[in-house]
Amino acid sequence: MTTAQTSAGSLIREWRTRRRMSQLDLAMEAEISQRHLSFVESGRAAPSRDMVLHLAEQLSIPLRQRNQLLLAAGFAPSFSERPLTDTTLAPAMAAVEIVLKGHEPFPALAVDRHWNLVSANAAIAPFLADLSEASLLTPPVNVLRLSLHPGGIAPRIVNLQEWRTHLLERLKHQNDASGDPVLVELERELRSYPSGLKGSRPTPVEPNAIVHPLRLAHGDQVLSFISTITVFGTPLDVTLSELAIESFFPADEQTRAVLVRLAKERSERS
Repeated sequence: MTTAQTSAGSLIREWRTRRRMSQLDLAMEAEISQRHLSFVESGRAAPSRDMVLHLAEQLSIPLRQRNQLLLAAGFAPSFSERPLTDTTLAPAMAAVEIVLKGHEPFPALAVDRHWNLVSANAAIAPFLADLSEASLLTPPVNVLRLSLHPGGIAPRIVNLQEWRTHLLERLKHQNDASGDPVLVELERELRSYPSGLKGSRPTPVEPNAIVHPLRLAHGDQVLSFISTITVFGTPLDVTLSELAIESFFPADEQTRAVLVRLAKERSERS
């Protein structure tokens, strides 16, 4: 259903169900009566603008979908949606570049809500060389597709089964949170790719491991990475709220040494 065809009440009910909350749960969180919430969801009561935003906050609805909820309730959107090239986002985008550059010699990249590449630092380049499916690097580059496609990085991922499971779980969690049809279709596509199960066994987890690393073949070596995700705090712009930076750190000394050497070689060539 489009927002124009869907009432605010039914959208609130849909998000409440998505969050696995009962009417009583949401009413208590929002500090309103269950009877009033029931009337809002059924359309017997029209919520005010403040009530729409209040319920959206309790349901942790993403900013893009909060705008849709406001439109369904007959109100103008509250949150701007600017392109990344907009001058008002320049300070934020400068901050992204500072983080990416500052993370070198370790790889880091920024992605939008659909996992399309926005920017990356120089440390990413060596791992994108000589892909069998060069079209995967044609903009917009989808980072998840690039990672799991058999013509992309997947053949170099030593623990493909585990890493694929990790990425698909993250994507499913994002789908549950946003309800974005583009991401639903992306998840369907990625699940159709080879899983890495045939003829392989799960990589044993080290007894003292704290996270499951990405293990990537590079030449005759296997590099190990752990990663973190960074997002903007308290964003008021839809586009900015959907921007994320993934930073990869060496999980062992060998990986660190290789990354430092690759950075030195790039510097000498430039």
